[in-house]
Amino acid sequence: MMTMRQFSMKPAMMPATAAIYMADLGEARGRQELFTKQAPQRLKRLRESALVESAISSNRIEGVTVSASRVATLVFGRPRPKDRDEAEVRGYRDALNLIHQQGRRLPVTEETVLRLHALCRAGSGDAGTYKTIDSDIIEKYADGHQRVRFRTARADVCRTYLQETLTLWQEGVAAGWTHPAALMAAANLDFLCIHPFRDGNGRVSRLLLLLMTYHLGYEVGRYISLERLIEENKDRYYETLEQSSQGWHEGRHEAWPYIGFVLYILKSAYRELETRVGRTATPRGAKTEMVLAAIEGLTGDFNLVGLERACPGVSRDMIRKVLRELRRTGKVASHGRGPGACWRKAGTTPKRG
Repeated sequence: MMTMRQFSMKPAMMPATAAIYMADLGEARGRQELFTKQAPQRLKRLRESALVESAISSNRIEGVTVSASRVATLVFGRPRPKDRDEAEVRGYRDALNLIHQQGRRLPVTEETVLRLHALCRAGSGDAGTYKTIDSDIIEKYADGHQRVRFRTARADVCRTYLQETLTLWQEGVAAGWTHPAALMAAANLDFLCIHPFRDGNGRVSRLLLLLMTYHLGYEVGRYISLERLIEENKDRYYETLEQSSQGWHEGRHEAWPYIGFVLYILKSAYRELETRVGRTATPRGAKTEMVLAAIEGLTGDFNLVGLERACPGVSRDMIRKVLRELRRTGKVASHGRGPGACWRKAGTTPKRG
């Protein structure tokens, strides 16, 4: 909760790189509905692939592995797991299904966090319970020596710290302390520094991240595995986590390296979604389709400025080009000139003064 406390006390000074990520994410979220309406069979395959990749990657980051020949059976089938690793992969799948099925209806609360831990720890003795003894994050080297990378929160304060983190996240999003996606990443950093469970903290942190993306309207994790992208950038994940955790207990840490990493992962997921769906499923171009979809959803009169707000990331020239083509084919008509001109779809009744 130390990061959330920082954001609550003073406005956050956002690095330029993070600001660029925010702008890109805003545009990607604006195009999200367009892409997720395209190619339903392709999207179905992406959902299935993301489920498998997420369950495998998130566990593999923590050293939990299963045979490749058993992956599909564990994720989509019903057979009894053969060992603890298989049980944990199956449990992570159950946690993913819970989040994907309920989305933002599943509250970001202590109860939900404990439930996610219980699922991904799949019936182990500590499933769904806080750690009872203090623990540290130990880094082990190939030559056998090890070091304490980070001293996590004491066992007797973990519950209080987690509750405060989740409360401050809700308050920060509502009050607009900084961009909601940055607050999401900040809360994720706090969770990892608190380290409230004996085992399974990394997996729960990724599940919590996925759940928060749903609450903020970023639904790309349904189709692209955030866990796989984190695993593919595992060195950077650990590097930024270590950078941002230094001085955490005293509230003197610099959270932006880790926040920037999380934003990069989310941006990468959207870029992959658009590559795998948008560019192949919309031959006329995603931006043209976005403008057409926005116009289709409008009722009554509209203007250029309103369309710009409905189509983040689409230039005014592109919107004008689409409007000109629609007017040429008789699908819309315009009254007046310039950005304030009134446009109307064919067959609609003009507004009465």
